[in-house]
Amino acid sequence: MRLLNKLKLGFLTAILSVTILPLQYVNAGEEQRAPPSARTSGTLGPAVLRAISGIQELLQPEDEEEEPDYEGAKAELDELRERRFERMNDFEKSTLLSFYTNYYLNTEDYIGAIGIFEEMLLIETLREDQRLRTHRSLGQLLASEEDWQGSIDNYQEWRNLSLEEDEIVYRGLSYANYQLERFEDAMPFWVDRMELMLTQGEILGRDDYAYLNGLYFVLEDFQSALDLTKTMIVLFDDRSDWQNLSAIYSSLEEDDRGVQALNLFYLKGLMEDDTRYINLAQSLAGIDVPHSGSKILAEGMDKEVVEKDEENLTRLTQMHLMASEYELALVPAMAAAEADETGDGYDTLGYIHYVLHDYESAAEAFQSAIDKGDLNDLSDTLMFLSRAHLELRDFDAAEEAATDAADIGDERASKSARDFLRAVDGRRTFYNTISGRKADAIDFYQAYPSIQ
Repeated sequence: MRLLNKLKLGFLTAILSVTILPLQYVNAGEEQRAPPSARTSGTLGPAVLRAISGIQELLQPEDEEEEPDYEGAKAELDELRERRFERMNDFEKSTLLSFYTNYYLNTEDYIGAIGIFEEMLLIETLREDQRLRTHRSLGQLLASEEDWQGSIDNYQEWRNLSLEEDEIVYRGLSYANYQLERFEDAMPFWVDRMELMLTQGEILGRDDYAYLNGLYFVLEDFQSALDLTKTMIVLFDDRSDWQNLSAIYSSLEEDDRGVQALNLFYLKGLMEDDTRYINLAQSLAGIDVPHSGSKILAEGMDKEVVEKDEENLTRLTQMHLMASEYELALVPAMAAAEADETGDGYDTLGYIHYVLHDYESAAEAFQSAIDKGDLNDLSDTLMFLSRAHLELRDFDAAEEAATDAADIGDERASKSARDFLRAVDGRRTFYNTISGRKADAIDFYQAYPSIQ
């Protein structure tokens, strides 16, 4: 996850405040020439003053409807620099460079602006407030060019010089360290930023908390992530935080609470994707609440959020079976059997019919499973087919299926099939005996003669 690619730098034009020179002050210099100023670092000479005033007018026309003449301003700046820079005092140099930064920032030439800001730092007598603004501006500009270490260095230098802390500096230090994957370094700067803003009476947005939570996740500090997520739920009641709550509990191996959190997510009507419908349904089934799981999965299908494919239909069928809801399992089982490329779907359908004592449908389903093939356990399917035929008193078919099961099954399955064959013979003998006695009884008793 990349949280920062480019910092928004449009507002930087206001960071480096340059004194706006009143026009009447410039004109007054023409009416009464001031004596030549000493080459100190605190004043502008008359020639520089006039040139700067003209450049300022080009960059910021008095008429608000008039567009700035950036090209003209750049030409004037270059001419002034070439003609007088070596003879300027430090204040004049810093003023000229400040106008250069305004030009570069307004024209979005951030590389040019970086070079000028770095040159400005070479002025030994640069005012402290300007040096601070320059380091902070460089921190932002270098971040926009993805020079993360350079950004960090300038922000740290700002902190070394400043008597106060700044939210922008904290934020920039955290972002830059994050980009360098120094997540442990990024976190305390963000925490300090949030505390500073709260102290200043500012309101933190959800994104402020979410960024910190992202750091907790990256650092696998899930307990801190849990505490912060609970706070975010109270403050913002956002679906993403409810969603994260379940994931955090799972990361802490508190599966029961994870299921409860995901269930709350569902009960609040926030569930919108198939993955979470399926996860919640399976999780509920996994903690012995299959009825609720099947209800939720069926609802997802009814809303067309969960696709009615073979896999999901099989899931729903199995949940109904776990809840002993055999009749409810029939419909999804039929659909799953048709969609399944193997015979396993029909095998499950046959089992449901068998449990419901619909032995004829069970036998048909088991035979369809065998015909379709690629069964998970052919011997087991043959045994259920044999049982269904036995219930239907089709002893020959039952014997044939059990014999096939004995031939293809492993040692244990073969023994079970052979034992069942004896049961088939016993049942056949029993029914034959009963049928014979019934026939003898019918022959023995004669009907009474009709009453005249």
